[in-house]
Amino acid sequence: MSLLTTLARLEAIRSGRAEPLATVRHRHLSDRPMVLIPLATAAEDGAPLAVLLGTDRAEPRLHIVPQPLNRDRRAEFLAALADELLPYLESYAEAVELLEGSEKDPATGEKTLITRELCADAPQLIVPGVGSVRHLALLGRATRFRRTAEDPDPGPYPAPARVPLLGRWLTHLTERAQVPGASLLLPMTSLLSRHWATGQSQLEDQQLAAQLAWHTPPPGRTGAEAAELAETARDAQGQLLHPPAGPATDPRFDEKLLAPAISRYDATVAALRQAHAHAHDQAHDQAYAQQGTAGDTGDRARVREAEAAVRHSVAELRRLLLAVLLPTWQDVWRGLDLLRTLPPGGHVAERWESDRWSFTGHRDRLATGEPPQPRVDDAVTAARKLAQREREQVRVAVQEALDDPLAMAERRLAGEAFSGVVVEVVPDYDTTGRSPKPRPLLTVRTADRPHADPGREVHRAPAARQATAEEKSPAAQKAEVVAYDAAAGLVTLRVLSGMGRRKEPEPGSVPEPGQRVTFTLFELTPRQSAPLPEPDDTPWTHGGPPSAARSSTSGVEEWA
Repeated sequence: MSLLTTLARLEAIRSGRAEPLATVRHRHLSDRPMVLIPLATAAEDGAPLAVLLGTDRAEPRLHIVPQPLNRDRRAEFLAALADELLPYLESYAEAVELLEGSEKDPATGEKTLITRELCADAPQLIVPGVGSVRHLALLGRATRFRRTAEDPDPGPYPAPARVPLLGRWLTHLTERAQVPGASLLLPMTSLLSRHWATGQSQLEDQQLAAQLAWHTPPPGRTGAEAAELAETARDAQGQLLHPPAGPATDPRFDEKLLAPAISRYDATVAALRQAHAHAHDQAHDQAYAQQGTAGDTGDRARVREAEAAVRHSVAELRRLLLAVLLPTWQDVWRGLDLLRTLPPGGHVAERWESDRWSFTGHRDRLATGEPPQPRVDDAVTAARKLAQREREQVRVAVQEALDDPLAMAERRLAGEAFSGVVVEVVPDYDTTGRSPKPRPLLTVRTADRPHADPGREVHRAPAARQATAEEKSPAAQKAEVVAYDAAAGLVTLRVLSGMGRRKEPEPGSVPEPGQRVTFTLFELTPRQSAPLPEPDDTPWTHGGPPSAARSSTSGVEEWA
């Protein structure tokens, strides 16, 4: 946590309301997000209990598992979830943009023109918190390897073809959620924490209702009092008014309401099974066959009563789980309303384009019939993912600082940037080459305390702006610190680039006296990591060639 964030939290405690940490929205929000609120059972890690989802605030759709320990009921739930979620994901796969580029042939070195497809938009899932992301990852791992009736060896219990497809999509979305700045799958608690500071800890912010209470506390109450009320207020039956959802449930709800309702469902299912068995036995009984239609009608009536009891028990479970999920459903939409009040940052569209490429790539992998994602990545793939996340973390931090004065203020407070007014511009030239090159000297007056040692390289940051996807960030200007007088607050810089290729700087490329400028001591473009070898070229200690790895372990598996 930075010093500025700490100060914002202290100010939130003083004011009793959430304090802004950003002046712009740093994540993309879709016009039609899919809000998804999962519930997990306490009996087994990752076992689904229910899910409330939809793209319409007024029409959420509920799917439940009446008995989470019953594998058949769980399979029915996953199939229903696939039928609900996959059409939304696949609806973004048709509309594409055609982009032309070039590709270098590694054998001949010649470049050829190619046309690539990029989906015009991508889906977006919004969940309550980070626990929901982990739950979806477990569902993806549990379903993407399921065998279907179309497989050569489907096994005794084949799953519908769309269930493993759902697992592959969930795995891709949850893995993409680990990339900093990605927006395909977003937890609402993390979104709000990035843009506003509350007067409670980060752990307490994971309760969505408590976090939102700091934004709109009731009249006469502070944010802390409203948050405590949201966390602890209970009704006459002792149940929470804002129960946690995503994916944990309240233990008192599990004990007092959920467990008895599941037990009643189990009892009605057992009664229905017994009624069917009794009717089957009676149908094969010779004495029963001579009774005529009266006994047959009585057995059918008992079966119908048992079926009605099962439907009633399921309806009771749906009513209980819907009551638990609806408050969180409304909280997620309230969070979206808050976030939409902020204008998008200038680099948000650029990061969303990366998400669109990620979505398009996974769509193409599914279309070409590639196998599902492995349980454990090989060494090269794991290293590539880690390098990508590290690179994106640096990129997001830089872009947020360029888009948002509050984010840049954190860098200035840490001595990683400084902002001030140009007080003097002295023309100067580098005459060491064949032709002189402009190297003007700038003197900037600043109230910041940067770590500007003489000889250190700095970069001029472009002004924060709102950009579209087609716009590109202006080229950063590089300079070198010549002198720094901390007592007078004067920094003398020598501009090294960004002035064009003429003998004189291009108009507007050099700041003028009186102009306000910002320079950073960090690079504005993250460096590319070192290239990694192909998986087949790695040594056996890191997985080795697949064939060699299999041959080297076959003997061990035999003896094991």
